[in-house]
Amino acid sequence: MNQIITYLTFNGNCREAMGFYHSCLGGELEVQTLAETPEGDKFPHDYKELVVNARLKKDNMLLMGTDLRDDELVSGNAVSILVDGHDESQIRDYYTKLGEGGTATHPLDKNHWGNLYGGLTDKFGHQWLFHCRKQDIK
Repeated sequence: MNQIITYLTFNGNCREAMGFYHSCLGGELEVQTLAETPEGDKFPHDYKELVVNARLKKDNMLLMGTDLRDDELVSGNAVSILVDGHDESQIRDYYTKLGEGGTATHPLDKNHWGNLYGGLTDKFGHQWLFHCRKQDIK
Protein backbone atom coordinates (compact mmCIF):
# COMPACT_ATOMS: atom_id res chain seq x y z
CA MET A 1 0.00 0.00 0.00
CA ASN A 2 1.33 3.42 -0.92
CA GLN A 3 1.43 6.16 1.70
CA ILE A 4 2.16 9.87 1.76
CA ILE A 5 4.28 10.83 4.78
CA THR A 6 4.95 14.29 6.18
CA TYR A 7 8.74 14.77 6.23
CA LEU A 8 10.00 17.97 7.86
CA THR A 9 13.42 19.58 7.54
CA PHE A 10 14.97 21.58 10.37
CA ASN A 11 18.03 23.80 10.69
CA GLY A 12 19.82 21.90 13.45
CA ASN A 13 16.91 21.59 15.91
CA CYS A 14 15.16 18.46 14.60
CA ARG A 15 15.66 16.55 17.89
CA GLU A 16 14.10 19.40 19.89
CA ALA A 17 11.17 19.78 17.48
CA MET A 18 10.42 16.07 17.22
CA GLY A 19 10.61 15.80 21.02
CA PHE A 20 8.07 18.63 21.25
CA TYR A 21 5.77 16.93 18.73
CA HIS A 22 6.13 13.68 20.68
CA SER A 23 5.09 15.44 23.91
CA CYS A 24 2.05 16.89 22.09
CA LEU A 25 0.93 13.89 20.06
CA GLY A 26 2.32 10.89 21.96
CA GLY A 27 3.40 7.78 20.08
CA GLU A 28 6.84 6.27 19.54
CA LEU A 29 9.80 8.45 18.61
CA GLU A 30 13.00 7.15 17.02
CA VAL A 31 15.93 9.50 16.31
CA GLN A 32 19.19 8.69 14.50
CA THR A 33 22.08 11.15 14.38
CA LEU A 34 24.88 11.33 11.81
CA ALA A 35 27.23 9.94 14.48
CA GLU A 36 25.08 6.79 14.67
CA THR A 37 25.37 6.02 10.96
CA PRO A 38 28.00 3.60 9.60
CA GLU A 39 29.93 6.60 8.23
CA GLY A 40 29.50 8.65 11.42
CA ASP A 41 33.17 8.91 12.27
CA LYS A 42 33.85 10.69 8.96
CA PHE A 43 31.76 13.79 9.81
CA PRO A 44 33.14 16.89 11.53
CA HIS A 45 32.43 16.98 15.26
CA ASP A 46 29.83 19.78 15.01
CA TYR A 47 27.82 17.74 12.47
CA LYS A 48 27.70 14.45 14.37
CA GLU A 49 24.69 15.36 16.52
CA LEU A 50 22.58 16.48 13.56
CA VAL A 51 19.57 14.25 12.99
CA VAL A 52 19.72 12.22 9.80
CA ASN A 53 16.34 10.57 10.41
CA ALA A 54 13.61 11.02 13.02
CA ARG A 55 10.35 9.11 13.01
CA LEU A 56 7.27 9.74 15.17
CA LYS A 57 4.57 7.07 14.81
CA LYS A 58 1.16 6.96 16.47
CA ASP A 59 -1.80 5.01 15.12
CA ASN A 60 -2.19 6.11 11.48
CA MET A 61 0.01 9.20 11.93
CA LEU A 62 3.62 9.23 10.75
CA LEU A 63 5.76 12.36 11.03
CA MET A 64 9.40 12.26 9.96
CA GLY A 65 12.21 14.78 10.08
CA THR A 66 15.85 15.56 9.44
CA ASP A 67 18.35 18.38 9.95
CA LEU A 68 19.78 20.56 7.19
CA ARG A 69 22.78 22.63 8.15
CA ASP A 70 23.47 26.33 7.67
CA ASP A 71 21.50 28.74 5.47
CA GLU A 72 20.24 26.18 2.96
CA LEU A 73 16.83 25.79 4.62
CA VAL A 74 14.07 28.12 3.43
CA SER A 75 10.92 28.00 5.54
CA GLY A 76 7.63 28.71 3.85
CA ASN A 77 3.91 28.37 4.10
CA ALA A 78 3.26 26.26 1.01
CA VAL A 79 2.80 23.01 2.97
CA SER A 80 0.71 22.28 6.07
CA ILE A 81 0.43 19.23 8.30
CA LEU A 82 -3.24 18.21 8.59
CA VAL A 83 -4.45 16.37 11.69
CA ASP A 84 -7.82 14.89 10.75
CA GLY A 85 -9.58 12.99 13.51
CA HIS A 86 -12.83 11.73 14.96
CA ASP A 87 -12.23 12.70 18.60
CA GLU A 88 -13.04 16.36 19.23
CA SER A 89 -11.33 16.48 22.62
CA GLN A 90 -8.15 14.97 21.15
CA ILE A 91 -8.13 17.47 18.27
CA ARG A 92 -8.59 20.33 20.77
CA ASP A 93 -5.77 18.92 22.92
CA TYR A 94 -3.41 18.67 19.93
CA TYR A 95 -4.28 22.24 18.88
CA THR A 96 -3.54 23.58 22.36
CA LYS A 97 -0.28 21.66 22.82
CA LEU A 98 1.12 22.28 19.33
CA GLY A 99 0.21 25.96 19.61
CA GLU A 100 2.41 26.51 22.69
CA GLY A 101 5.00 29.10 21.69
CA GLY A 102 3.47 29.37 18.22
CA THR A 103 0.87 31.54 16.54
CA ALA A 104 -2.79 30.73 15.97
CA THR A 105 -3.63 31.43 12.32
CA HIS A 106 -7.24 30.32 12.62
CA PRO A 107 -8.91 29.66 15.99
CA LEU A 108 -10.29 26.14 16.42
CA ASP A 109 -14.02 26.52 15.84
CA LYS A 110 -16.95 25.16 13.86
CA ASN A 111 -16.87 26.30 10.24
CA HIS A 112 -19.84 27.12 8.00
CA TRP A 113 -20.57 23.46 7.18
CA GLY A 114 -20.43 22.45 10.86
CA ASN A 115 -17.04 20.79 11.03
CA LEU A 116 -14.42 21.72 13.62
CA TYR A 117 -11.48 23.44 11.91
CA GLY A 118 -8.44 25.45 12.95
CA GLY A 119 -4.87 26.26 12.06
CA LEU A 120 -1.61 27.41 13.63
CA THR A 121 2.08 27.89 13.03
CA ASP A 122 4.13 26.06 15.66
CA LYS A 123 7.20 27.47 17.40
CA PHE A 124 9.42 25.83 14.77
CA GLY A 125 7.65 27.62 11.90
CA HIS A 126 5.62 24.68 10.57
CA GLN A 127 1.96 25.09 9.56
CA TRP A 128 -0.64 22.77 11.16
CA LEU A 129 -4.32 22.33 10.27
CA PHE A 130 -6.89 20.54 12.43
CA HIS A 131 -10.20 19.01 11.35
CA CYS A 132 -13.00 17.00 12.98
CA ARG A 133 -16.21 16.08 11.13
CA LYS A 134 -19.50 17.48 12.47
CA GLN A 135 -20.92 14.02 13.27
CA ASP A 136 -17.99 13.58 15.69
CA ILE A 137 -18.39 16.98 17.42
CA LYS A 138 -20.18 17.00 20.76
